[in-house]
Amino acid sequence: MRSINNIKIHHLTVDKQGARLDKYVAEHHPEVSRTQVQKLIGDGYITVNGNIAKAGLKLNIGDQIAVSLPPPTPSSLAPETIPLNIIYEDDDLLVIDKPAGLVVHPAPGHPGHTLVNAILGHFTDLPVADDLLRPGIVHRLDKDTSGLMLVAKNIAAQQNLSDQFKSRSVVKIYLTLVNGHLTPEDGIIEAPIGRDRSHRQRMAIVAEGKGREASTQYHVVRYIGNYSLLEVKPQTGRTHQIRVHLAAIGYPVVGDSVYGVKSTHLSRQFLHASRLSFKLPSSGEYIEFQSELPPDLQQALKDIG
Repeated sequence: MRSINNIKIHHLTVDKQGARLDKYVAEHHPEVSRTQVQKLIGDGYITVNGNIAKAGLKLNIGDQIAVSLPPPTPSSLAPETIPLNIIYEDDDLLVIDKPAGLVVHPAPGHPGHTLVNAILGHFTDLPVADDLLRPGIVHRLDKDTSGLMLVAKNIAAQQNLSDQFKSRSVVKIYLTLVNGHLTPEDGIIEAPIGRDRSHRQRMAIVAEGKGREASTQYHVVRYIGNYSLLEVKPQTGRTHQIRVHLAAIGYPVVGDSVYGVKSTHLSRQFLHASRLSFKLPSSGEYIEFQSELPPDLQQALKDIG
């Protein structure tokens, strides 16, 4: 390895016939995600035999790869002392029980006091993969949705967990209360979701080809008065998916003022990520975590019941 103008250059000699360039480099540089590698290739920072190459190039044994790693762009993220309910932690990841009202990562209108700031206050060396403002983040919960979240602590774990989400092997179960008696008691809602053309901050059901496929499985746990308590399993991970799908079939989430109506029983939507199952990156062991309903949702059930 040598360094020019603070750019570190690594040299690799290919020992595997037919390997993809992006995958081969990512395997030999676990500190860099595959998405980052693809961007470096596209920007010309990675060459093969002295030539600019494409990410999907099939390598030959003996090919010479030069990997130039520019210094990381500094992040404006600052650690903050915000209480966190960490229910599991190992060398690769954190499982956090996120409270309602906490934004996951900085965004316009929320420059700080986010889950990422809180995590940095607990663990300062989070991996920066594809977005400087989302270190360690592999999935999201809406601001006013409570419950279980995964956070990666290193690049390899972040890639592993991201791959699990992409292959849909991570199981997420939510508890939600909706207006009305939803029938049948078991079903699947399938409808593509895209940006609402009239309200850009909202999502909506859109025509085929105009959005991304989305599928939500539900089960009625019990009926309570004029409401239905549901166990919901999203089979895809679209923005606001559960809320959009349930509102679209006429059973909006209680307290959801964006896709339904406000509730006298709650100041936020009744949506809680109650179960989370995945494979530990270190061992491949399949593991499940559970989170009880927080006090505000329990009180809402009592009030309604």
